[in-house]
Formats: sequence, C-alpha cells, structure tokens
Amino acid sequence: MSLPIPQLKPLFPLFKKRPDLVYVDNAATTQKPESVIETITQFYQHENANIHRGLYELSSSATQRYEGIRKKVKDFIGAKSEKEIAFTKGTTESINIVANSLTDVISEGDNIVISEMEHHANLIPWQQACKRRKANLRVIPVNENGDLELDQLDALLDSRTKMLAVTHVSNTLGTINPIQEIVSIAHQHNIPVLIDAAQSVGHYPINVSSLDADFLVFSAHKMFGPMGTGVLYAKEKYHSMIQPLNFGGGAIREVSFGRTTFMDYPHNLEAGTPHVAGVIGLGAAIDFVNRLDLIETSGHTHWLASAFRSKLQSLDFVKLVGHPKNYGTIVSFVVEGIHAHDVAGFLAEHQIAVRAGHHCTQPLHARLGLQATVRVSFSIYNTMEDVDKIIDALHELKKFWS
Repeated sequence: MSLPIPQLKPLFPLFKKRPDLVYVDNAATTQKPESVIETITQFYQHENANIHRGLYELSSSATQRYEGIRKKVKDFIGAKSEKEIAFTKGTTESINIVANSLTDVISEGDNIVISEMEHHANLIPWQQACKRRKANLRVIPVNENGDLELDQLDALLDSRTKMLAVTHVSNTLGTINPIQEIVSIAHQHNIPVLIDAAQSVGHYPINVSSLDADFLVFSAHKMFGPMGTGVLYAKEKYHSMIQPLNFGGGAIREVSFGRTTFMDYPHNLEAGTPHVAGVIGLGAAIDFVNRLDLIETSGHTHWLASAFRSKLQSLDFVKLVGHPKNYGTIVSFVVEGIHAHDVAGFLAEHQIAVRAGHHCTQPLHARLGLQATVRVSFSIYNTMEDVDKIIDALHELKKFWS
C-alpha cells in the first residue's frame, strides 16, 4: 500500500527540526526521509567494511549489499540486466564518463547534438570533447515558451552525428521534453541518445527499455537519497566503448609495469573505494520511492506548480519565465526591478528556501535575455500552504521595495 501524501512530510526529520521552513529548492537537492538516514547510519555503526576485497563476514556482507543495489536500480528503471548499471559520484560524472569515452570514436568534422536548455553538466563535457577532436557541437533551439523546436532536429542529425544528449526535464523551466519522440528520431539515424534524468528519476515512472534509451544518468540526492552517489545506465551494445574516467585498484584484471587490462563495464568504472554507504543509501531511497504512488505524488506536485504559476501570473510585478506545453514541478520567475538574489534573500528571511541565479544554464538564460531568475521547485512534502506563503512574501517584498 502506498504512503498517503498527508503522511509524507513527517517522514523527513528536517521538518521536525525546522517546522516553519518552506523548502522549495528541490531541483538542487531533495530532503532525506528517516528511512534513508537510518539505513546509512546503520551501515556505518554496525556493518562498515570495504567491498570486493575481504574474505571476512563484514566485507562479504557489504559486498553483497552493494552489488544487490545494482539489481534494485535495474528493476527500478526497467533495465534488462544489472550489468548495465554503473555507480558514479552523480549525474555530472556519469555524463563525463560517456563524453570522455566517446572522444575515442570522434573524428574531425563529426558532431554531437545537445539542446539549448541543457544544464552545464550536459553541455560542457560534450563541448570539450568536440574541442579536443575538432568536432562540431550542434544545438536544438528553444522557443520563447521554453519548448524545444523539434521540427529542426532532423536537420541537425546526419551520418556524422555521434551522440544526441538531452535533458528529460529542464532544471530551469520545468519543461518536460518528449523523450520517446526524441529517441525515436535519433534512432532513425542510428544515433545513440543520452538522457539526463536528474530531474525525473524518482519523481516520474521511468523505463529505459520502453524508452529504448542508450544511456541514462541520474543522482541519488535529487530523489531523496544521499549526495555523492549516482548512476550511469548504458545499453549493453555500448559497454565496450565505455572507458574509465579514474584509474586505480578494484577495476582491473591484471597489471604490470607495461600494461593494464581492465574489468568489463560496469566494474571498470569503479576504481578505488566506492561510496558504499551512498550506494546503500540509494537503495533505501529506491525502497522509499517504491512505497509512493508516483502518479499520485507527481499529480500533487504538478497541482502545486500549476497553482503557483497561476498566482504568479496575477502579480503585475512578477514575470513568469517560460510557458512550456508540458511542464513539471519547476517554476522560474523574475520580479520587476529587483535582482533575483535580492528576492531570494528576502524570501530566506521569511524561512522560504528558493534558488536564485542562472541555475547552471547560462546559454538558456542568454537566449531568454535574462541574467538571473528565481527558481521554485516543489516536492512531495510541499503543500498549498507553502505556495500561499511564497505569494504572501512576494507581496511583502513589493511593499518593502517600493
């Protein structure tokens, strides 16, 4: 039986400590439920050991738990095999691994396609790969509403396109991109697709098999898990292409002073001591999400975002940024005559936590003619009372600044 929405907020210890806090910076990181915190604490207190090395019971047990999370992730995102699941530090490292690996197969004059709304983590690695190989970075434009101009996608793809990398949900505009359609178009040209699912995994049902995704990346900390842990899903046909970003023990078959042979994917990516407790915490976060009705919780957060958008539009001193056809739980706006950082600072004094700046999407902000915006992002523990508190505080801001 799924957890009812009214019972969710008490499961997060932060709100017991800070009952007046309106936390709406969930696109940056979500809060952690007690079950995740307890799982990580329990590991360090009673089960701590390194993995893949010791023959004693603690190490064997830690190894089994760690490797067991691979299967849990596999089931969670609908992958075909746990061998398709690699653990990383997060979304950024996962993308860098793929971009670094792709460098070996890119030649001068080839190209990589991204979109104009990408987070810097899904822009800079491809930009640098193109720079190293004298390849071209092509960009799917965004219209004024915040939607991708997909009618231009076919013209950007050709026989020399080596990768299409695109976000599922914009971390600035909340745009939910038609990923299945994008993947289908790319595959008609035999082009692999990497999906940045940092803002969608754990919040919407995701199935990489039905999407026919080639690569999918996400972070634990944006889905109620710990920081410093992420996932790289790679379709089996691309495993031989994926090369280690870091080198060291634990990822090798044989080493001599002349050469090193590495283990197969995914273990070739996990050199050194991995974040074992983080991976176990990821498993606990998946257990927590599996107790939710994602249709119900996403409906709840969309209801909050829609209500907030409507209330913002009624304020003549606020401009909503972006009007995408299909939007999620992220809302960005600007206040006339007041810098985004000043808005965020004022809201912080009212115990409202938002994000202000360019949100690691400087090219998108430049496209929209903006330097900075205020971002509100909702999660399962937010309420309509939170929405009203933000709106009331914005009215107070206007009075204060007048």
